[in-house]
Amino acid sequence: MPISDIILFFVAGLAMLLMGVPISPVMAIIGLIGGLLAFGYPFINSIGSVVWGVHNSFILTAVPLFILMGEILLRSGVADKMYTAMAKWMNWFPGNLLHTNIGCCALFAATTGSSVACAATVGTVSLPTLNERGFSKKLSLGSLAAGGTLGILIPPSIALIIYGSLTNNSISQLFVAGVIPGITLTLIFIVYLFIASIWIRNTGVVPVSWAERLRAVPDMLPPLFIFFVVMGSIYFGIATPTESAALGIVVSLFFAWRSGKLTFQLLHKCFVNTAQLTGMIILIITAAFILNLTLSLLGIAEMLTQQVLSLNLSLTQLILVMIVFYLILGMFLDVLSIQVATIPIAYPIMTGAGADPIWFGVFIVLMSEVAMITPPMGMNLFVIQGVRPDKGPLSDVIWGALPFALIMLAFTVILIFVPELVTWLPAKMKG
Repeated sequence: MPISDIILFFVAGLAMLLMGVPISPVMAIIGLIGGLLAFGYPFINSIGSVVWGVHNSFILTAVPLFILMGEILLRSGVADKMYTAMAKWMNWFPGNLLHTNIGCCALFAATTGSSVACAATVGTVSLPTLNERGFSKKLSLGSLAAGGTLGILIPPSIALIIYGSLTNNSISQLFVAGVIPGITLTLIFIVYLFIASIWIRNTGVVPVSWAERLRAVPDMLPPLFIFFVVMGSIYFGIATPTESAALGIVVSLFFAWRSGKLTFQLLHKCFVNTAQLTGMIILIITAAFILNLTLSLLGIAEMLTQQVLSLNLSLTQLILVMIVFYLILGMFLDVLSIQVATIPIAYPIMTGAGADPIWFGVFIVLMSEVAMITPPMGMNLFVIQGVRPDKGPLSDVIWGALPFALIMLAFTVILIFVPELVTWLPAKMKG
């Protein structure tokens, strides 16, 4: 296929996206038409085996399991209790409820893997209290939007599962690789909020007795316990990511039962929401594999890899180009769309230039995090705007989230020069 036809297909896909056509039919249509034009009817037979392979993947079984685990925790009231308990422990700290937002998002992210669920849940619980206590609107909204992005970096992460399935990398190693960057980024957010709260004299310090704090400890334990069950079983080689997700569901059901909210109605809502989210994700992944089949048969990925490598750019220069590329995409596409549309092409280019595959997976997820709070289409911006009770202007959320986006970009640059933050823990992993 000549390069002019490739450009034509790219422009056609971009035009469909700008017209509001969902990403899955765009990728499927381009992949199908391109394959039929190049190879004729036999291409249809190849699609059948690819689609079957996607739907029969043991790795992707982890996706609905982790979603279900998060749904159970969300609907059983664990998240609400966790926020209240953490707020009591953080009340002595300048900007206390803002740090509670970040800490809660980090703990909830570690059990759900979903940024949208994380931001919406913590935002719904916290915003009325934040407004009542007179905290800065921009800091409050920005901390929630940015805290929610931790959901796709701190394992278990659905974004890392998708990256691993598209590139045939170990999901276990990707999960473990996300731990140190996720915790480090959480601490950096907290430091920023500490400084900003003191700077604007909006500390919100309220006295809480030690007796109240100690009584609140049990409400913070469920997410921590689930995190250690899931990640511990993976790190020590006891379970695969899919098996660890099943273990997490069992523990989540126990905590839901213990809270007295484990009913058939709760389970029905959890299963329905899980089916809907899983169907959307699998549909996008299936379409991506159809497009990837066309790209691989035509040799487009290899051609682009050779073209880029012939420019003799250093690995650092290539990464900086990728940062700009993903920032632009993040203004128009959601995280899942960015991943499935770019990984098949970006992955061979970056690994061909010498990038570590596990490190590159964390890099893409970090850039996807930035995309979630990048205007005009950052998903978490709209999620937080949707749950705020005062319904003020969206600009409050955008300006509040902007410093966090800059922090994440700076942290990404740090990872370029200190890749051990990502690669050290997977190297120590058993099994």
